[in-house]
Amino acid sequence: MSLTSWQERAGQLRPDGRLLIDGLRRDSTDGRTFDKRSPVDGRLLGAVARAQAADVDRAVASARAAFDDGRWSRQPPAARKKVLQKFADGLLAATDELALLETLDMGKPIRFSRSVDVPAAARCIAWYAEAIDKVYDEIAPTGPSALALITREPMGVVGAIVPWNYPMIMAAWKLGPALAAGNCVVLKPSEKSPYTAMRMAEIALEAGLPPGVFNVVPGFGHEAGEALALHPDVDAIGFTGSTRVGRRMLAYAGESNLKRVYNELGGKSAFLVFPDFDDLDRAAETAAASMYFNQGESCNAPSRLLVHEAIADDFVARVARHAPAYAPGDPLDETTVMGAVVDEGQLRTVMGYIASGREEGARCVAGGRQARADSGGYYVEPTLFDQVRSDMRIAREEIFGPVLSVIRFRDEAHAIALANDSAYGLQASVWSSHIDRAHRVARALRAGTVHVNQYDEDDITVPFGGYKQSGNGRDKSLHAFDKYTELKTTWLRINA
Repeated sequence: MSLTSWQERAGQLRPDGRLLIDGLRRDSTDGRTFDKRSPVDGRLLGAVARAQAADVDRAVASARAAFDDGRWSRQPPAARKKVLQKFADGLLAATDELALLETLDMGKPIRFSRSVDVPAAARCIAWYAEAIDKVYDEIAPTGPSALALITREPMGVVGAIVPWNYPMIMAAWKLGPALAAGNCVVLKPSEKSPYTAMRMAEIALEAGLPPGVFNVVPGFGHEAGEALALHPDVDAIGFTGSTRVGRRMLAYAGESNLKRVYNELGGKSAFLVFPDFDDLDRAAETAAASMYFNQGESCNAPSRLLVHEAIADDFVARVARHAPAYAPGDPLDETTVMGAVVDEGQLRTVMGYIASGREEGARCVAGGRQARADSGGYYVEPTLFDQVRSDMRIAREEIFGPVLSVIRFRDEAHAIALANDSAYGLQASVWSSHIDRAHRVARALRAGTVHVNQYDEDDITVPFGGYKQSGNGRDKSLHAFDKYTELKTTWLRINA
């Protein structure tokens, strides 16, 4: 659609900001709301229910009742599959509506909301739907006098707390395996991007998911999120967000019922370019595209660009030539490839890091300024720093904005040491035309995913997660079932 068409649809949008509990839209118990404004231009999108502990109690009680009576957990896997397949189809049928909500809510370009976020969320739900009746239990190799059955059972009530950068995709990564395994879910979306989560829940109900199985409690982390993580009747928490809050999730589990906590946290991913790589143009283009996608608001963004000193000047120039292609534009324009950061607070954070980089002696090669200030929204130019040291804040801390830092290395050992010199270990990338070096360096890197001669290739079939302070457990793939199921051994004695 044209920019005018999207703008017209945006002007007519009246999103429902109420909670969704036990299959019904509801106001918060005390009637409290908060205003949600769009980072695109500052427009008021509407009032959103501000869930408190009492609302979380209602949602958890609804989920517990649904789990205990078996309306979902005791359905055959093939029956759950059919409902989840219809859920995935419903998401695709609502592509334009969901994409517009996502773009207005958190600022990403409509072209990517439509072509990436909605299809990826639907693909995730559909994949787990297909997987669930193909996951077999086990029989242990015991002696002839026993039969030991090892079965997977749903965890129970799962609290899912997701971030604002990929609201639909992150929700789907939790919902897919959790629902497929038979759990009931209480989802707490970020207060910065709550709308698609609530619409997804409505689509799930329309697909036949029983009431109470999927509840949504929008609100603030220190209120609704904390209440959910502390709740004694929640069996597991799936959290994606900052390392700072991830630590709190673990503490909340210790303060309550020792619920399982699975954290997918931050990153400061390294992108290593060796001088033997034979297509530096492609490497430079990939570095820029991967860093500036989603305004740099990606936990796996390759924000540390490690380049061999022999090619660094040339490579930095190549990356800088790509930066203008990511100049921020109106997210409702389908030609825009970089939109708005999520809110004014995030804008201030990113600009603060840019100022810090300059103050600590890094050289700003491209960008470094706020953009489109007259729009009323929050935009930052794609920014590239050279001459960055590994002890600078921009090299060590997760910025969550379009800021790329170039660090030069002397040799392979130096590159590995620099890459691993981070509290995080989410992803990394190695660019080399020598297969021995590619394997050697990939093995040495402490990261959950290591890309070789690419960065942006991905699929639901592979696990996502990291080492160190990037979290524990894995989203995506069959390994995600480990987070939302319990293993039970049933030992039978057999009399000969």
